[in-house]
Formats: sequence, structure tokens, C-alpha cells
Amino acid sequence: METIYGNLKGLKPSQLKQLQRIYHQRLPGDCVVTPEFAQRLAAVSTDVDSPLCAYVNRRGQVIRVGVGTLRQTQIPPSELPRYGAERLSGIRCIATQFEPDPPSDAILTTMALQRLDVLAVLALTGTGFTRRGGGATGYIQSTYLAHLVPHPEQRWLVSAPTDLDELAQQDFLALAEGLEAEFSRAFTALQVEDERDRVLVVGLFTNNQTPAHFEQRLAELERLVDSAGGEVMETMFQKRPRPHPQTVLGAGKVQEVALAAQTVGANLIVFDRDLSPMQVRNLEDMVGLRVVDRTELILDIFAQRAKSGAGKLQVELAQLEYQMPRLKGRGQSLSRQGGGIGTRGPGETKLETERRAIQRRIQRLQQEVNQLQAHRARLRHRRQDDNLPSIAVVGYTNAGKSTLVNTLTNSEVYAADQLFATLDPTTRRLAITDPATNETTQLVVTDTVGFIEELPTSLMDAFRATLEEVTEADALLHVVDVSHPAWQDQIHWVMRILKDMPIVPGPMLLVFNKADRVSSDVLAIAQEEYPQALFISATERLGLETLRSRLLQLVDYAVTV
Repeated sequence: METIYGNLKGLKPSQLKQLQRIYHQRLPGDCVVTPEFAQRLAAVSTDVDSPLCAYVNRRGQVIRVGVGTLRQTQIPPSELPRYGAERLSGIRCIATQFEPDPPSDAILTTMALQRLDVLAVLALTGTGFTRRGGGATGYIQSTYLAHLVPHPEQRWLVSAPTDLDELAQQDFLALAEGLEAEFSRAFTALQVEDERDRVLVVGLFTNNQTPAHFEQRLAELERLVDSAGGEVMETMFQKRPRPHPQTVLGAGKVQEVALAAQTVGANLIVFDRDLSPMQVRNLEDMVGLRVVDRTELILDIFAQRAKSGAGKLQVELAQLEYQMPRLKGRGQSLSRQGGGIGTRGPGETKLETERRAIQRRIQRLQQEVNQLQAHRARLRHRRQDDNLPSIAVVGYTNAGKSTLVNTLTNSEVYAADQLFATLDPTTRRLAITDPATNETTQLVVTDTVGFIEELPTSLMDAFRATLEEVTEADALLHVVDVSHPAWQDQIHWVMRILKDMPIVPGPMLLVFNKADRVSSDVLAIAQEEYPQALFISATERLGLETLRSRLLQLVDYAVTV
């Protein structure tokens, strides 16, 4: 039996049969609609006293009949044929309405979201038209034809009101094929040669954020996308008191996001916050594109940056712990192996098999991370036996930590103007000669992974072996990018992460890097707020002699307390 979609409340069995008979109609491939089909749809629409939508494929077959407006009867993105920004869906819709006006923006937005070939609207109001009773046949006063256009500032085109005969004479195939050719040319022009992900960045501005903080957070997300190898096509945001529990954004804004993604040719949507598994599924169903949250983006960057076996091990553990609750259902709540009411069933499902395999892999990786911790502990103890003081270089990501380590130790630790350029900790020896006594002190400096605002918990857990380099060091060198507009917030987040570590790190020296890139006013503010800090430039080698002497004082203090 053919399914009727939309609002069926109050419909009689005879009316449902009329709606089902629409499926038996067939249209010629080269016309939008025939007068006979249009009049029949109008008659049924009048009888059921509701707008109707009939969706037709390019072979002229009716594939969906819905009671209600286009927005109420639309085909979910997951059920639409696969299409991209260069193609249309291969489906047209003939819709009725009881108003003489052109289709609304909400209707046209829904047309765009489904990438319909065309939308033909039959306006049923007019003189001599009777709705309920009296054997009305559905008088069609005028028609409208709407379709998409490949233009960033004009997403669709709506014809002037015409009569039914003129609409029926429209060469549908020529129109659809011509539009697809234009979309294909526009899409080719948008494509990048290196086939990077084309990303639409989405932010939510809530009441607990200041405008400046929100702007910096969005800018940081754009840099994260760039570090992950993606290209930001457009950035959008919505202001709401709090996130929507189902979709983060409001329903109207989700449609705007979907429409913008089509317009710019995006194939990925990245949100500025963590999303629940349910929110990801809902958004992907509504938008029809892959949706990634901030944590998954950071995990992807870590996976690209991990070079050593230890780094790859920790990244895999963090990714599996992130993916585990994002399988359909959550953990033990839907497990058929748990026992008790609601957990018994016919046997182990494919989902359960996958979940149990991930659990076993996580346990194995955790054991290997524990072994890695023990190995790093032995290395630290060996350095302690050699009486070598240790300094861990910490700071916000892209603060210039690796560049500073390279400059101080004349080494070649990988350094780049990217977020999370360093993932694996690197330890180097540093010899400092005291000019007063002419004595040389040997110490070790460890470059560590950069911190970031709201560092994902899974990363903190997985990288505990690496972060122990921070907690076990004799002293810390906290590097701050003073040229960053949000350097004060970055100090706050680094200190917060250090405070949350299980072992309180040793004494710390605050160093403002990239001091050559800021005005004297900014330097004055930083100096007033942090009078004990140093101001250097690792790339220009400014202030390094003072830094070396302060490092001697720092380790001398650290080993005597």
C-alpha cells in the first residue's frame, strides 16, 4: 500500500484512497505537469481541505504524496538521492496552496534544502471557487514555477503568476539539464585543487560568553580547521540563551546552515562546541552533511601530528574513548549482555559486537599507555640519577614553545605556525654558563604538547603519560604569545589545566614570547599585570641571555626547596 505522508488526522478512508490513487499517475518526462494531473491534484486538495505535495522523479513516476505544505511533507536528506552542489536531486514537486501569493521564503528554503529540480505551485483561490462541500473540483487560478540558480546572492528564481496551460508547456528536461550544467560549472570553479575538506564553521553565542571571547573562539576554530587541512568556506553563528537540546541551533537556523553549505559547496560542518551523539545524528539528518564537533576536530589534528609510536598509541586511545558513546545508544544502557530487565534479547547484535571489540581495544591500549608511563618514569629517574635538573616548557598551542626550545638548545624540534604542531614530547640538553662564576650548568628542557581552551577530557586521560613530563619536571617555563589578542585568556586556560593535574607542578617562570610584534601599550599592560615575567622574541633572539640567567635561578630554587 502506498504511504501518504504529512498530517492525516481527520481524513476519511475514501479521501486516503484518493490520495493513494495519485501514485498511479504518470507524467511525461519533458513537462513539469500536465493539466489533467494538476486538476486532479487540485480536486483532491480541495476535498481534503489541505495543501498537497506530489513528488515526481525524472521518469515521471510519483514517488511521494504528502498532506500539508512543502515544509511539512519534505523528503528527509537521508532518503534523498545522493547529490552534491553540482547537481539537483532529480525530483520535482507539484504543490497546491490556498493563497494567491507566490511561495514563501520558508517554502523556497525547503525547496533548496531538497535541491528539487523545480517547484510548481498551484494557487487554488479565486472567484467562483468553493472549498468544503458543493462538489468543488479545485479551480486553479494561477501557477508559479520556482527553481534554484547557481548564484551566491540569489539562491532561487520564482516566475510571475501564469496560467496552467503555460506551465504545462514548459520544457522541463531542458530547464533541469540547463540548470545542472550551470551548477556544475559553478561547482568546478569553487573546487580547490588539493581536494581539502570545504568546511562551514558554525558557532553558538550564549549568555555566558562575552562578544570578544566568542569572536576569539570562532577565530581559533577556523585556525583549527586550517591546521586539520580543511578550508573554511563560510562562518555562521546564532545567538541563543542556551543550546537547543536536540539540534544546538534553532530549527530555522539549521535550515540556514544547510542552505549556506549548499551555496558555498561545503562538504563538512564544524561546530564550536562539543555535541552529544543525539545532536550529531539530528543535525546530519536535517542538513544531509557530515557534522563534526570541536573535540573530534582536535582529535583529527592529533592523529595527523602523531609521529612516534607512543603518540599514535595515545591518539588511538583518545579517539576510541570519544567514539564509544557515539555508537547507536550509549554504553551498557543498550547492551544485550548486561542482564536484567530491558537487556535480554535474541543474541549479540552487530552493534554489540562492535562495542565489545572497541572495549577490548581500549583496555589493551590502556595497558600499553601504563607501560609507556613506566618507561617514561624510568627515563626521568635516569636523568635524576645524573643530577640533571629538568624544565618542562608549557603554554597555549602555537605560543612558540618549539621555536624557543630550538633557539635555546640549537636543535631542530619540528616547529610551525600551526595549532598543535608539536604532539610528541621532545627532550633536549641545555648548557648554561653563569657569567659571574664562569660555571656551566647542565639541564634538560622538554617541549610538550600545547594546551587549548577546554582541552577534551579524553585527551587529558589518553595523554597522561605525556603530561607527566609536566608534573614530574623540577620547574616549568610557561610561554605566552603576547601578540595574540586573547593572551590573558590563554594564560587563564593553561593555569586551569595545570591546576587540574593530579600532581602539582613545580615552580614556574612566565615568559612573554613574540614581544617584537606588539605595541608598547600592550607590553606595558602585560608588565603591569605580571611584573616578574620576561619579554622575549624566540625568532629574533631577543632577551635570551636574561632568560638563561633566570632559568639558572629557577632550577637552583627548584632543587633546593
